Amino acid sequence: MHILIIHQAFASLDEPGGTRHYEFARLLAARGHQVTVIASPVSYITGAPLQLPPNSLNLGGEKEGGGVRVLRARVYSAHHKSFFHRIIAFFSFMISSFWIGLGVKNVDLVWGTSPPIFQGATAWALARLKRAEFLFEVRDLWPQFAVAVGVLKNPILIRMSEWLERFLYRGADRVMVNSPGFIAHVSGRGARRVELIPNGADPSMFDPSNRGIEFRHANHLEDKFVALYAGAHGMSNDLNVVLDAAKLLTDEKKIQIVLLGDGKEKPALQARAEEMKLSNVSFVSSVPKSEMPDALAAADACIAILKPLEEYKTTYPNKVFDYMAAGRAVVLAIDGVIREVVEAADCGLFAEPGNSLAMANAIRKLASDPQKSREMGLNGRKYLEEHFSRETIGEKLVGLLEEMVGEKK
Repeated sequence: MHILIIHQAFASLDEPGGTRHYEFARLLAARGHQVTVIASPVSYITGAPLQLPPNSLNLGGEKEGGGVRVLRARVYSAHHKSFFHRIIAFFSFMISSFWIGLGVKNVDLVWGTSPPIFQGATAWALARLKRAEFLFEVRDLWPQFAVAVGVLKNPILIRMSEWLERFLYRGADRVMVNSPGFIAHVSGRGARRVELIPNGADPSMFDPSNRGIEFRHANHLEDKFVALYAGAHGMSNDLNVVLDAAKLLTDEKKIQIVLLGDGKEKPALQARAEEMKLSNVSFVSSVPKSEMPDALAAADACIAILKPLEEYKTTYPNKVFDYMAAGRAVVLAIDGVIREVVEAADCGLFAEPGNSLAMANAIRKLASDPQKSREMGLNGRKYLEEHFSRETIGEKLVGLLEEMVGEKK
């Protein structure tokens, strides 16, 4: 079968960002299926143009390893400037990806993913024009999360977004979610058949025995207990709480907090850390996924944090599964379904979201007992191998897509 994926933020292993779709695309291609991806030529994480092969824009395409064809759609490239600029970038991709998608032939299934939700409309339209199956994947509850965090305030835009959300749920042949916390939401808004294909990680990418010596040396982290956050630096990530926790830990000379990644809020965070004179906080730029195993190996514990919103209790953040695959204890400042995973695995400590003292105490506790921290990390690794291995999850996905296309025929 031929699967067409519409995904503005698609990232391969040599790019920063989540690689869920890259790994799934490779698996599908390995099973003999044809996969075409329409993606942006601009990094969703850094906002910078990607280093692409010659003639890879528009219909030129490029071949990823494993026979996955990637087509790049031109986009407005200032999505980090503001929410307004971000919306323009989303609409530009929605339109350009549609025109490119029209030229992709013999498609059996169109896979749209949200957020941004607007590319879901492109996927729906292409699926109907091509008389293909339409799989709509929900990775975040948009617009609900955007409203909750305060970036989407206009009542007209909210109503339009909620209408589009319901339209796509009702119009999809299947709705796929990456967290069990999303099932009630999408079902209550019109989704007819909901499939859970959760986030996870590829344990073969990570070596828990690796201590990340080169990363530590490059970032002056020798002889430190490293608490590392890896991911976007945006409004939702609440990283000011991490800075406040670092202030409470200044008496612990062995503890160093590392914030790895990029995003709209990073300059403000760096300025605030300098103003607070936080010598125990290091900022490191985003690295490709291929380099993430070494970065996580340099950590003694890893931080996962979101704003203390009721809506975020439904999420399965992908970074938590990477932390578990790397065999590192998790400092978890997110309540809800992901807390259930961490506690079931006994792989970390929960810190009340929004509470810098709770986070500082959790980091301090792990630093005071490195052996226990190490045991927790290995617990997480074992639990991930048993329940959230990307290969196992991928096999379930392949079965789902083959079933959908088989039903169509």
